[in-house]
Amino acid sequence: MNHPTPAGPAAPPPRRLFSRYTVVAFLAGAALVAGVGGLAQSAAMSGWHHGMMDGTHSAAEVSAHVDHMLKHFYVEVDATDAQKAQIGPLVKQAVNDLMPLHAQLQSAHSQALLAFEQPTVDRASLETARAQHIELADQASKRLVQLFGDVGDVLTPSQRKALAEHLQHMHGMPQP
Repeated sequence: MNHPTPAGPAAPPPRRLFSRYTVVAFLAGAALVAGVGGLAQSAAMSGWHHGMMDGTHSAAEVSAHVDHMLKHFYVEVDATDAQKAQIGPLVKQAVNDLMPLHAQLQSAHSQALLAFEQPTVDRASLETARAQHIELADQASKRLVQLFGDVGDVLTPSQRKALAEHLQHMHGMPQP
């Protein structure tokens, strides 16, 4: 028999998988990535802003695209010249570090498709490709977290907050 429970102290809300601070930290990092040319997509290993990491663009084209996106990022956070001098090299090094990971992902993806196309599905090859995807995504994620921390150290708390708010607005997310 179900009896109503007496009114007592309200039970705490259920714990969410991500706290507000985790979400804000993620958003700040994602904002940075979006601001520097879609590195988040490369971290997810699915390509870069308008296909910049698809292997069809020269290093000069990628560098020019990163410079263009950095200009937008600098305006968004009202970066000082000193901050620009620190952030630019950090972002460019991260792009250089992530480009080979993307090429490796493309190779793993091709292997998975070949395994799938065979008359008999090659489950071992599919599993190998899946494991490669996970490893590459983990490497990219670690590199991006390093970038977020490095750039976060350069920005002021108010700049990080402004950037997080901008990203939340851009993606239609509620404010924390």
